[in-house]
Amino acid sequence: MNIAVVGTGYVGLVSGACFAEMGVHVACIDIDAHKIAQLQSGEVPIYEPGLNEMVRKNVSAGRLTFTTDLKEVLDEVSLVFSAVGTPPDEDGSADLSYVLGVAREFGQHIKHYAVLVTKSTVPVGTAAKVKSVIEEELQRRGEHIPFDVASNPEFLKEGSAIKDFMSPDRVVVGVESDRARSLMTRLYRPFLLNNFRVLFTDIPSAEMIKYAANSMLATRISFMNDIANLCEIVGADVEMVRRGIGADTRIGRKFLYPGCGYGGSCFPKDVKALIKTAENNGYTMRVLKAVEEVNESQKKVLFSKLSRQLGDLTGKRIAIWGLAFKPETDDMREAPSLVVIEQLLSAGCTVRVYDPVAMDECRRRIGDRVEYAKDMYDALLDADAMLMLTEWKQFRLPSWGVIKKTMRNALVIDGRNIYDAEELDEYGIRYSCIGR
Repeated sequence: MNIAVVGTGYVGLVSGACFAEMGVHVACIDIDAHKIAQLQSGEVPIYEPGLNEMVRKNVSAGRLTFTTDLKEVLDEVSLVFSAVGTPPDEDGSADLSYVLGVAREFGQHIKHYAVLVTKSTVPVGTAAKVKSVIEEELQRRGEHIPFDVASNPEFLKEGSAIKDFMSPDRVVVGVESDRARSLMTRLYRPFLLNNFRVLFTDIPSAEMIKYAANSMLATRISFMNDIANLCEIVGADVEMVRRGIGADTRIGRKFLYPGCGYGGSCFPKDVKALIKTAENNGYTMRVLKAVEEVNESQKKVLFSKLSRQLGDLTGKRIAIWGLAFKPETDDMREAPSLVVIEQLLSAGCTVRVYDPVAMDECRRRIGDRVEYAKDMYDALLDADAMLMLTEWKQFRLPSWGVIKKTMRNALVIDGRNIYDAEELDEYGIRYSCIGR
């Protein structure tokens, strides 16, 4: 089976490599010639565990190719996946210009029946717009070539994307014809053989499922952060509360961990987009507006704790462990670290940072406004406090004796609640976290 994947960002590249791993012949397309040249030479421009090896393996096997020209592969494929970006506009709505651009090119060049499958996260109603654009291009050509559109939203978690793709909780496929369903069934046959859930729906429902899922997870996080803040006020321990409510099978334990706010490429953007979709249809998403408000406030909690501990922050040296919005990725989009760093710099602090993989991304975003440490302990040299923002595994069992000697003022503020207060107290290190 031959397919094309347009867009070699996080979703497109992972999807293309994983489809190739299942035996599909995949052509990945991107307008960025430099990125395509990198991929053709075996260099993967994003960080995701296992992706380098999978890309190189399938390129060598001839199942995975890269090009800048969709037109040159359209004659050979039956499915075209659109995995281009949908960045938020200033009003929070999803920018569909790239998605509609793919649809326009598809309509301009198809010569036989094919299905254009939207993999990007898009608002409900996007498929209708995509279909309209394709029809306009075919009318302009004076052609009557049959085609279908479909929706196949991704549910990949950065840091475990390959596992999520190859062993999914579910695969959601929105179609509006038996012919499109048959092609998508053939593509996902390996998942059906392994008894993974492939859910066929109408297209609007498939589009809504992705937004609703991410918004529910974001809601759980903001709910727990709100509970954590109240726990601090009333003297409760949010870890005990979390375990107590997570033991209820109706609630479960996942996404009940308090912290310094969620970030990344999905939750912030998708919550905003769903709020905007509702507004455009005359409805107000009152719960999601509160979710977003709590999250933006939570990103400032560590700075408030630091200010209460140290008072005037002018001239203080502050170390930061963790820049990416979560472990196992270099993605800093909407990361709490960006908010915290801006607050510290505005307060007159010197900021020294360390992250196992996101240092280059931080340099690209922030430049030389912060100092970049060689390792996690180098970041602590003469520091007045350390803020732990991303729970990388290598941060979980540090040498507290070394930390005590390295820091000027042994204060640790833990934004992910991974340390034991009693253990730090034994070393004479002051400790503060979320909700305890």
